[in-house]
Amino acid sequence: MRLPKREQVLVKQLREIILECLPKAEEKSYYGLSVPFYRHHRLICFIWPPSIRMGPKKKNDERDNFVVLGFNQGNKMAKNPLLLAEGRKQVYCMYIKLNDKVDEQQVRALLYEAGMIDEEFGRKRKR
Repeated sequence: MRLPKREQVLVKQLREIILECLPKAEEKSYYGLSVPFYRHHRLICFIWPPSIRMGPKKKNDERDNFVVLGFNQGNKMAKNPLLLAEGRKQVYCMYIKLNDKVDEQQVRALLYEAGMIDEEFGRKRKR
């Protein structure tokens, strides 16, 4: 699926940051969607563009203006006001508004933390 241009720019930028911060992570597309997921020992994170629906479409949905950077082990990460659980037990998400400048420092900090959590899973598996 081709993404609209304004989504492509943000998704590409996030993808580059993820691949730099998580060099051992493998990029995959799950569920037949054009949604990139990143995994090493387990699923680490994903980028979900707004043109790919999560659930039913709601009229005037504010989320249509955001790309989601999701963290599969968000419940294990330090409390951060940028990460929202939204009723989920494990996956926490960060919403990045289309056309806004990405705070790379914040994104990198979250990715490094997610990478450390993933490495812990790898250490536990080796025992």
